[in-house]
Amino acid sequence: MQVDWSIILDFIPQLMTGAKVTIIITLLGLVGGTILGTIAGLMRSYGGVLLNAIAFVYVEIIRGTPIVVQVMFLYFALPVLADIRIDPFLAAVLAIVLNAGAYIAEIVRGAFLSVNKGLSEAGYALGLPTWKVLAYIVGPVAFRRLIPPLGNQYIVSLKDTSLFIVIGVGELTRTGQEIMAANFRAVEIWTAVAVFYLIMTGAMTLALRFIEKRMKIL
Repeated sequence: MQVDWSIILDFIPQLMTGAKVTIIITLLGLVGGTILGTIAGLMRSYGGVLLNAIAFVYVEIIRGTPIVVQVMFLYFALPVLADIRIDPFLAAVLAIVLNAGAYIAEIVRGAFLSVNKGLSEAGYALGLPTWKVLAYIVGPVAFRRLIPPLGNQYIVSLKDTSLFIVIGVGELTRTGQEIMAANFRAVEIWTAVAVFYLIMTGAMTLALRFIEKRMKIL
């Protein structure tokens, strides 16, 4: 069978639909994951013994297990253990939230702890409460430092959506598999899928570089 690149044009609408699902899962998952990771990271940095321990257990459990196991647990095991049934799309979003949140927590923790203690001590010396010290003094400096590793995690999470094929989510990889199964044009279809992922990750990389320049990260 000869390679015929022209057939890709016939399947672009389907691939774009799959890419749209991938983007939606990624955006929803990363918004939730960033919020969860920020909270867990601050708990690890400033939360005291109990909050630190809770965040530590969460981070270690999630980082110690593959995301494909996590999504299958949410989709297959959760209904058995807690009688909670969720659809594949929601399971995929929750998996990104939990998985990305654990890695983002360590990114946030590292960024905040890397800030010179003199800054926070100066804030306390002015009589500011802890939340104001973190929000107005330590936070802006830490934010500049966490953008590059945070961007890397965002890209990893986007690519991780391809693993949700195991629960039947109609994202880009699943769409490519269905098209390929119907016409057996593996070279053309998987090349097109790879190009779609490159476009999405490339766009994210450019956006993050723009933010880095705007923030004048050194």
